[in-house]
Amino acid sequence: MQRISARQCTLGGSVSVDGIGVHSANPVTLSIDPAPADTGYQISRIMEDGRIVGPVAVDFSRVTRTTLCTTVDLGESVSVATIEHVISALSGLGIDNAFITLNGPECPIMDGSAAPFVDAIVEKGLQVQVAMRKYIKIIRTVTVRSNDSFAALEPHNGRSLDLEIDFDNKVIGRQRMIFEWTPRKYVENVSKARTFGFMKDAQVLRQAGFALGSSLENSIALENDKILNTTPLRYEDEFVRHKLLDAMGDLALGGMPLYGKFRSYKGGHALNALVLSSLFANEANYEIVLADDLPLAFDSLDDLPQNLEIKSYLRSVG
Repeated sequence: MQRISARQCTLGGSVSVDGIGVHSANPVTLSIDPAPADTGYQISRIMEDGRIVGPVAVDFSRVTRTTLCTTVDLGESVSVATIEHVISALSGLGIDNAFITLNGPECPIMDGSAAPFVDAIVEKGLQVQVAMRKYIKIIRTVTVRSNDSFAALEPHNGRSLDLEIDFDNKVIGRQRMIFEWTPRKYVENVSKARTFGFMKDAQVLRQAGFALGSSLENSIALENDKILNTTPLRYEDEFVRHKLLDAMGDLALGGMPLYGKFRSYKGGHALNALVLSSLFANEANYEIVLADDLPLAFDSLDDLPQNLEIKSYLRSVG
């Protein structure tokens, strides 16, 4: 029997979530629907007049803004912001194909993590598809820099992320996480990490039209060297884990899962987008390979999250 990891996957059913935009504070409904093989992630926006813009591929070439979130252009002067958490959930679970639809300019922030999206998807299960999964295999190291920050994509036998952050704040300080991807590890060790921000920046951000929907319900707030939230951190190093969550969402805009290592020091959305652009700037940097040609670590159902139902697995690939 073929490895399940060698086949493309989509959702086992449609999901819908309601929330607000962390920057706009506007209410928004977002739905994720199953999509045929080789669709990738495609996104549409329902406008106030009922007009639908899209679907278009969620692709790095459509990134128009990386200030505090990742924003993509849908055409017709329409954009969607803060896509990184929902895309991270899809990528982290190993889902290749999905239609995303929302009725506002920004994806809902939910609790500030990817967990609400993950939970909704897991409840519906995963549908294995007949088509073989494809990967972008890193052939040559690509590095981008900004002052003392950098992001790099390197050849590696697996799917690995190595992130380090360094803040002049006693609560955060210097944190590093090395992560070898499997869906279960993503759900358990990454998906629940929340976004965070500093109260000293709040007034300036809001005057600029950002963080209007930010609250202690959807963000970790820090003032000086103190966390203002009354609930404890979900992970001791939740801050670097959220940066890794963001990176997984941003890097999925390559259109296929990356086979290689991503390294980052003091990075963020801008460098994540830039390293993808640099990778695809030269075809000698990468090649497209089929899953069966790779010795993937994710090789059994044990690597899937608990309670994730695999639908039509035997019928599809038995």
